[in-house]
Amino acid sequence: MSNFIVRTITGVIFVAAIVVGFLNPLAMMFLFSIVTFMTIWEFAGLVNQREDIQINQFISSVAGVLFFLAMSVHTRGLDTLNLAFMPWLATITYLLVSELYLKGKDPIHNWAYTMMSQIYIALPFSLLNVLAFQFTNCDLPWLLPLSVFIFLWVNDSGAYCCGSLLGRHKLFPRISPGKSWEGSIGGGVFVLVAAWAISFITTQNEITTNMTTLQWMGMGLVVVVFGTWGDLIESLFKRTLGIKDSGNVLPGHGGMLDRFDSSLLAIPAVVVYLFTLALL
Repeated sequence: MSNFIVRTITGVIFVAAIVVGFLNPLAMMFLFSIVTFMTIWEFAGLVNQREDIQINQFISSVAGVLFFLAMSVHTRGLDTLNLAFMPWLATITYLLVSELYLKGKDPIHNWAYTMMSQIYIALPFSLLNVLAFQFTNCDLPWLLPLSVFIFLWVNDSGAYCCGSLLGRHKLFPRISPGKSWEGSIGGGVFVLVAAWAISFITTQNEITTNMTTLQWMGMGLVVVVFGTWGDLIESLFKRTLGIKDSGNVLPGHGGMLDRFDSSLLAIPAVVVYLFTLALL
């Protein structure tokens, strides 16, 4: 019961922070700059526990924040020559060139993990700026990025409920024994309902979103599929390292990777989906 209360309080604060963050562009930039830094910091700390691996935890985290801020500036049309990306490029160049002088035992793996921190973590968070600032002809520009997280939360809750009640067939027993096909399908159904509800509410209130009900539901399915894969990828990452949680920064929920794992694949997938439909 004590753990349930802690998880509930942390969850409420987490959801409130995400919702409030998306309501204001500056708040979003501030919030996800912190999220990007903390997530890469956590990732770098974990990979540095592997033998002969030593990436620069602080500078890699700073590089991720610079990438996020550069994408924010670029998507808002505030730079015409993409100068905002130059600090990130300079930082990444430093991280790569520094391996020439550090005499590490495994510089190739150091390079690989350094770039993985940018591609796996910084890039997805940065693409939130695309959803927030390039979704044209919409009365509520914050609705699209927030909807990604709403679908992820609904999917997690629906999968947990359906899996607990009906789960019989394991989805990926080698990686995540607790997940079942029944839970995943149930979570997907709940997300489809949530997508229909968003479309219905916006239509009823004459809120322009430039998306049809089928497009909203298609986006929901994209989030379900890629969010589940994102969760499984992080589970494989933790299983490889032999750890249960990626950290303990969020009481009752583990670390930053534990909380944002699904979004790291879902966000880029949604961006590609919307570009395919010419909505971005």
